[in-house]
Amino acid sequence: MYQYDDYDHRMLADRVAQFRDQTDRFMAGKLSDTEFLPLRLQNGLYIQRLAPMLRVAIPYGLLSSTQLRKLAFIARHYDKGYGHFTTRQNIQFNWPALEEVPDILAHLAEVEMHAIQTSGNCIRNTTTDQFAGVAVDELEDSRPYCEIIRQWSSFHPEFAYLPRKFKIAVCGTSVDQAATQVHDIGIYLVQNEDSEIGFQILAGGGLGRTPVIGQVVFDFVEKKHLLTALEAILRVYNRYGRRDNKYKARIKILVKETGIDEFRNKVHIEWERIKNGPQTLTEAEIERCKSFFVDPSYLKKEDNPEELVEALQSDVLFNSWYEQNVKPHKKSGYAIVTACLKETGIAPGDITDTQLDYIATLADEFSFGEVRVTHHQNVVFADVEQSKLFSFWHKLKEQSLAAMNLGLLTDMICCPGGDFCALANAKSIPIAESIQREFEDIEELKVIGDLRINISGCMNACGHHHVGNIGILGVDKKGEEFYQVSLGGSSRHAASLGKIIGPAFAQEEIPGVVRQIVTVYQAHKQAGEEFLDTYQRIGMDPFKEKIYAKAD
Repeated sequence: MYQYDDYDHRMLADRVAQFRDQTDRFMAGKLSDTEFLPLRLQNGLYIQRLAPMLRVAIPYGLLSSTQLRKLAFIARHYDKGYGHFTTRQNIQFNWPALEEVPDILAHLAEVEMHAIQTSGNCIRNTTTDQFAGVAVDELEDSRPYCEIIRQWSSFHPEFAYLPRKFKIAVCGTSVDQAATQVHDIGIYLVQNEDSEIGFQILAGGGLGRTPVIGQVVFDFVEKKHLLTALEAILRVYNRYGRRDNKYKARIKILVKETGIDEFRNKVHIEWERIKNGPQTLTEAEIERCKSFFVDPSYLKKEDNPEELVEALQSDVLFNSWYEQNVKPHKKSGYAIVTACLKETGIAPGDITDTQLDYIATLADEFSFGEVRVTHHQNVVFADVEQSKLFSFWHKLKEQSLAAMNLGLLTDMICCPGGDFCALANAKSIPIAESIQREFEDIEELKVIGDLRINISGCMNACGHHHVGNIGILGVDKKGEEFYQVSLGGSSRHAASLGKIIGPAFAQEEIPGVVRQIVTVYQAHKQAGEEFLDTYQRIGMDPFKEKIYAKAD
């Protein structure tokens, strides 16, 4: 984990003091709403439907136990006892009092956390795969490059007021778990024919009103040129991006209207001007950032120890949890464990102050004092000894953190929706719960298999509904809440955008619609097929016919 130096601490302290003064002036009527708006957005503060909302950055999803305890303290003392993990590895607090936000930021600074650039038209928190550094399918740890991008993009004077918000994701694993292709810039670590590791860089991805999959701008960029390549893309976007219409201001619209060939040409012309300039990375700088992400003190262990084998044979429930929630680790004798925050009746991604404190304790005891937050709003313990998995599972159960539905239909991505967000057309959380209650049988869920449902309360697509295998979008019909359903989306390496089935459904119809979709899938799937495979083979028509069939 990156450790702040004196410059980082001073910069953060100055920022907190600045925002405290700005908030005091606003509360005293010396700043108007319009004047205060960009100031609060640059510090992660939104005004939601019922109260302010503070979005806190979790760079590349990594949290120490000390930081977890601080988040628990903030949830307990400044909120209503919980926080909400987002799809971009941040945490949101939905109920802070405006006058107390500077105090919250001061508390965050004590543990090297902040809310800087988590909102506004700037470069947001850089995200990556939650298994970075421990995955068996990893080409190279992506976290040092995320940190390099974070340091470069923080307070970048040229990119502080872009045409619209800007999001970057980095992936170093063969299985993309970071939704890389639907970001403004997506970066893959790749290996060229000379076995040199560098970057393939995509641009123009994004969801929202106009969902687009990113396109390749650089096939291969040497490590030293990472920042100059990014800077070239940002400069072209900043120069040519629309500022007259916020709905057409994202880079995806610029790439689409310009055409990828012309956009790529403009970027490469700019890149040739700057590629060997001051932003060129030295080997020393790359190694400096890598030094913060060294392996912990692993013990020499063998895979499948006797304690684990015996527990798997003797306890059916532990075996079931292990199959879903435990993944292979690059080091023998260790495992990657994901705690699924998708208990029925709990808003997906929500976590209580008690659970945050408890996770911190478990991290100290079982995973070298660190956890990761995932794109799917869950929590990863990346370094658990296999011999301790059984006792670890028992401790997870004590705080309702041992749900067995990871990666299954009820492990949904869901935005806060109309219960909180002022932009939402419809509620999301009750839809998620109604589907969870329709599919409560864990054995049935395992038979259904890997099937992703993503739910958004509006076209801003914070729930990433476009790339759900089943996507659900809340829409407004003459003041009433309805829901569009789409099929065929994916955020993996072969990313795809879902297609709408047809007319929208009332809230009470959604669990039945999902049930019908599953029925069609199970009737048509062939051996070894997951939902997306079956959908791509048989197409939309069988699903549409089943869902919209007239009653006899």
